[in-house]
Amino acid sequence: MSSVPAAPPWLRPLVDYGPLAAFFIGYVAQGLMVATAALMAATAAALALSLAVVRTIPRLPLITAAIVGVFGGLTLWLNDPAFIKMKPTIVQSLFAVILLGGLAVGRPLLRPVLGMAMPWPLSDQGWRVLTLRWGVFFAAMAGLNELVWRTQPTDLWVNFKVFGILVITLGFAIAQAPLLHRHRADEPAQG
Repeated sequence: MSSVPAAPPWLRPLVDYGPLAAFFIGYVAQGLMVATAALMAATAAALALSLAVVRTIPRLPLITAAIVGVFGGLTLWLNDPAFIKMKPTIVQSLFAVILLGGLAVGRPLLRPVLGMAMPWPLSDQGWRVLTLRWGVFFAAMAGLNELVWRTQPTDLWVNFKVFGILVITLGFAIAQAPLLHRHRADEPAQG
């Protein structure tokens, strides 16, 4: 039985943000259609790199890649930028549905995704509240993307997609620190 090699520290940021950088560079250089093609190519390359380095592809980037493939492909095939502009809405909505749906059946699904990365264990209530907050956040971000792309020029939407979503998400994550501290568990949570 072969073991999966440990991921080098540069791999995750490259897989997560490399395609976004390629999208932005493509947009600045040649416009939205080239940016869409660059995003698709960089996403495929990032997944291939992950597979080559650690012999596995992370689940969330794989799901995102499938959505990029479908909506990017429709954008290029139909020469309609609306499809690539809807992609963040679809991804954020999917995350919201997964997290809130998990809560509805009594499973805070952030625990299996983030549990190992947490600096300390959270109580069961902490996981429920954190999952609820992130589910509502993703739903709000989906709505915000819809508002921006449908009412603003493409230049503004691209900047929102590349920089705005990242800054808002980072700010929201940092704002969860008091919750994490308040719901710190003395012992690792079971299950």
